[in-house]
Amino acid sequence: MWVTIAGLLGLHELRLRCGFRIPRLNGLRHISCAVSRSTYDPYSGRARPKQGRKAKREMEKARAILSVGEEESERVARLDVRPHRAGHAASFYEGFATRGLRVDCIRPGFISCTFKVPPRLTDAGGNLSPGAIANLVDEVAAAVIHSEGHHMKISVDMSISYMCAAKVDDELEIISKVLGHKGGYSGTYVLLKNKATGEVVAEGRHSLFGKLVSKI
Repeated sequence: MWVTIAGLLGLHELRLRCGFRIPRLNGLRHISCAVSRSTYDPYSGRARPKQGRKAKREMEKARAILSVGEEESERVARLDVRPHRAGHAASFYEGFATRGLRVDCIRPGFISCTFKVPPRLTDAGGNLSPGAIANLVDEVAAAVIHSEGHHMKISVDMSISYMCAAKVDDELEIISKVLGHKGGYSGTYVLLKNKATGEVVAEGRHSLFGKLVSKI
């Protein structure tokens, strides 16, 4: 694409915007230069970075991971999803994500659980998926609030550090503690640890909020 720049920009600014060197032309104000469509952005006036082969390979790899094959589609089609009445029983999502979670110890402000990693919650590499870990942090942190007699609260903020992988059939110890309360806010801490090796799989902090109960 030929771009004609007629005295709108100075030579120095033109060099910065186009990303290539322009020789001095004895004060000539009208310049014509060839700019590739793939490297020039007409909106910002700057050169666009070229997409390398490595970036393209990473994009193709991501597409392959996110694609769903026939076998996965058939598995989903075979799932028995029954109508759910809110407030009467656990939902399909709760049963799918937390089934197998066993409470070992509970006292005010503290919960200790055991969870054996099931195949249904693993990724393509056979590891407990980050999304499943985040869900466990969410559920166990919300449960420890009830151990102190508080009513249901909603999630405000959650941060998780992923330390190491957990494989299928690994037994995890999940500990949750209440860090404190301020008004309607509550802070919790959750630790996921491999029982056999002692390695920390993940740790998270979860903030929740609920309406204050009137004392009147």
